[in-house]
Amino acid sequence: MNRVFGALVGLALFAPVPAEAAPKAPTSKPPASKATTAKKAPTRSAAPKARAKAPAPQERARSAAAARVIDWVASSQDNRALPYVVIDKTAAVAFLFDAKGTYIADAPVLIGIALGDDATPGIGSKNLAEIGPAEKTTPAGRFLAKFGLAAGRQKVLWVDYATSVALHPIPTGNPKEKRRDRILSATPDDNRITFGCINVPLAFYNKAVSPLFQKKGGYVYILPDTKSLEAAFPPLHAFPGRAFADTALQDATAPTEPTL
Repeated sequence: MNRVFGALVGLALFAPVPAEAAPKAPTSKPPASKATTAKKAPTRSAAPKARAKAPAPQERARSAAAARVIDWVASSQDNRALPYVVIDKTAAVAFLFDAKGTYIADAPVLIGIALGDDATPGIGSKNLAEIGPAEKTTPAGRFLAKFGLAAGRQKVLWVDYATSVALHPIPTGNPKEKRRDRILSATPDDNRITFGCINVPLAFYNKAVSPLFQKKGGYVYILPDTKSLEAAFPPLHAFPGRAFADTALQDATAPTEPTL
């Protein structure tokens, strides 16, 4: 009996014990970390970048004649505290300066068809149809220019009022002349097309010339085709010399229209 009881006790010692059920994973989500729950600090806006300065205007090359006249005007103050523009007919370029002689801008120009540095006497009283080919010159010299009205109440910068020479934007009346194409061409060879007036790009006229010349006018220096610089600008004989008297603006009968 004791043996049987001992055997049963031995079997009980070796009986398998059911393993404990593994604890279930918690169903609730773990608390979010501070990094995810904390409000994002407002980011500082980047400091506004400083605006880049506009590049200085790229100036066209000056011929020796243009450089000499420009230097003379600045050194002698021949412009008399007024803005001025120097027209190089050979290069078909206009150089614009303010009253202090500071370079402002330059632009290509269209000029008279004919070579020559003098205006035909009485040309200011002629109609355009009456002007012969040899008369279509842009006169050389120093001119006191002011804004005024032309035919059709058109406002122009009168360079030489007596001979109907004005500086104004390119007219659009005759597309066959292709004036816009001519002024945009790479060479000055085709820039002679006008009756004697000086045509300039509209932007140059409105944004550069007009603001400077609007109040008191200014000077226009037109370099010669065939004359010497001294013949066109006598003070150059003794540069730097005394500036010569202003070219008077004629207040007599107004010409019917600028020569274009």
